[in-house]
Amino acid sequence: MKITWSAQAKKDYYKILDYLHENWNINEVKSFINKTEDVLKVIKKHPQTFIETSQKKHVRKGLITKHNSLFYKLKPNKKEIILLTFWDNRQDPKKLSY
Repeated sequence: MKITWSAQAKKDYYKILDYLHENWNINEVKSFINKTEDVLKVIKKHPQTFIETSQKKHVRKGLITKHNSLFYKLKPNKKEIILLTFWDNRQDPKKLSY
């Protein structure tokens, strides 16, 4: 399946990397990148591995770290996975929109 990044997912991803770079160190940045790549490999190979959300059909939540999740949508008829947003799990879930 093809993976497509939404504009919001790109924005969120780079925002997390910037935060890690400014407040932690390059090792944390590399670790987050590696963990994200690992999750994307799983999603690409087995797109239904992660739990489907109750709010929207075909939207799933993959855990990157204990602080960050990735929401993605399956479009099985198009053989496509759309990365919707990266989410800080410490935020109020009522503010989540995707």
